[in-house]
Amino acid sequence: MSEFHVVPADLHDVLVKAAYEARGYDAEESAIAAQVCQDATSHGIRTHNALKALHLDHLFGSETGGCVPGAQIEVLNDRFKASEVWNANKKLGQAVAVKAIDRCIEMADEYGVGQVAIDNAFHYLWGGGYVMNAARRGYIAYTNCTSTLAEVVPFFGKYPTMGTNPHSWGFPTQDANGFPIVIDWATSTVAMGRVQQLKREGKELPPGAAVDKDGKETRDPNEVAALLPFGAHKGYAMCLINELVGGLIGGSLPTVRGREGDKTTSCFYFQVIHPDAWNSGAFVGGGTQASNIKAVIDDVLGHGNENCLLPGQMEANFKKRTDASGGLLFSPAEIAEFKELADELKIDGWALENFAPETP
Repeated sequence: MSEFHVVPADLHDVLVKAAYEARGYDAEESAIAAQVCQDATSHGIRTHNALKALHLDHLFGSETGGCVPGAQIEVLNDRFKASEVWNANKKLGQAVAVKAIDRCIEMADEYGVGQVAIDNAFHYLWGGGYVMNAARRGYIAYTNCTSTLAEVVPFFGKYPTMGTNPHSWGFPTQDANGFPIVIDWATSTVAMGRVQQLKREGKELPPGAAVDKDGKETRDPNEVAALLPFGAHKGYAMCLINELVGGLIGGSLPTVRGREGDKTTSCFYFQVIHPDAWNSGAFVGGGTQASNIKAVIDDVLGHGNENCLLPGQMEANFKKRTDASGGLLFSPAEIAEFKELADELKIDGWALENFAPETP
């Protein structure tokens, strides 16, 4: 049997919007936040759903001054035609990210490429969702960000001095294989949201994912003090990229960020490329860019590799599963947390018995 129950998407959105508005966010910010959380849930990204988003806001956002409801974005530097630098002024990260992708697309339409570097930002949650949506619109997109807290231990280290620092790429491959290829990963073995999820559900971490307060590896989510980079020195190097990018944008020390000091906010980087800007016209068999993409994917998955997964395929498959269910899929533990939130906001309807189990 499925572990999930089906929650109507509109019920989810009403609750999430109400939660953000109760914390002082305006209607536009709250609606964007709800939609971003819905996108993550519908694609099976349970580590970055509304529970994670609101938990982050509680710990580091509107209740502590790390995020300012209704803040306005300020363009600091537009010297270069295909590039802008923004001061987010601690605006809700999801709202900033959506606007940044849209602005990058506008520049890419005119110049072939567009980039936005953002300082003074608050966590934008699932980076893969932003590049996926750009890819669905026909663009190549990339983003990275510095995380709210330093939670990752460098290779051969024992003290966390970097964030989980995700990288996300989206490619418009849906005509070739039915969905955008989305390469999205935290540079830690698991995200801290995954630790929270496993703690909630009484499950163990995978090996090589985390250390306890003494710097010793642990699989118990209740004992986690810091995370380990994936791929040893390789993940560490990719984690460091985000810190260097953030440093060039204007970000503060990772060990200070989210905790104390003059500057505790994150940095975002977005880039969108129009596929025509990469088009040489010299393709396999004299074909087109689209046919060449299909040829590349078919070759990768050929030669006995037919059962291999493409990046983004699991998310695309979960989205099909979500659509077939007629709602969003949440575990009983997740619904219990949503009910606590709903009770606080005096919103009815969140008892577990109101939501049918998913039908396989």
